[in-house]
Amino acid sequence: MAKLPIALQLYTVRDDAAKDYAGTIKKVAEIGYSGVELAGHGGLGVQALKSLLDDTGLRIAGSHVGIDVLEREIGRVIDENLSLGNRTVVVPYLSNERREGADGYRRTAAVLNEIGEALLAHGLTLAYHNHAFEFEPLENDEIGLDILLQNTDPAFVKAEIDTYWVLVGGQDPVEYIKKYSGRVTLLHIKDRDPETGTFAEVGTGNLPLDAIVEAAPSVGATWLIVEQDTCQRPPLDSVRISFENMKARGYA
Repeated sequence: MAKLPIALQLYTVRDDAAKDYAGTIKKVAEIGYSGVELAGHGGLGVQALKSLLDDTGLRIAGSHVGIDVLEREIGRVIDENLSLGNRTVVVPYLSNERREGADGYRRTAAVLNEIGEALLAHGLTLAYHNHAFEFEPLENDEIGLDILLQNTDPAFVKAEIDTYWVLVGGQDPVEYIKKYSGRVTLLHIKDRDPETGTFAEVGTGNLPLDAIVEAAPSVGATWLIVEQDTCQRPPLDSVRISFENMKARGYA
């Protein structure tokens, strides 16, 4: 089985990063992660951030950028990501007004299509990151994520599938990523405590981790990205446990 590189979504360690961004990045590299997914720049300029990542040997798996920012400042976003060497820009969330019923999702799909086409013209890829709300049934039993993906051009809009939220949304994460094989460019690997339903270190919950990792290369995924929205211990300890558990299974 081909091994995919493992990155950390830096939102997981946001509290540490707010106190010492550079020090936190260095600790992520020391744990063994190959890359990071950005959630902001930690107050650093583009060149300072690039130098920090170059010094630690970390690559950028992707960068979360709000859809509103992409609509208003797409030129700046393109320039910054090209300068950083990042190739995948991810819309991380939709506000309520962008997902009001099936028609709301269709309108949003049209916006994503335009943004994705503009990014692609500069060699960048747009992806959409799901939560659980996209799996709530709409009219005719449609679900929002299907509407977004089926009403966008596969060349312009890819998917960053968050496997935890697929599970919470009542779907099988393995079958869902297979359904959109060829469009799943990034995978969020986030485990779920079966007793509390909350976030857990990777390898300690009921996420079908082995099956997801096995399927990942065949659906087109280029990175496995560890994320834990909230941690019950210091976040850097949690992300170390997640990485070590993946390493123990031969994924790193």
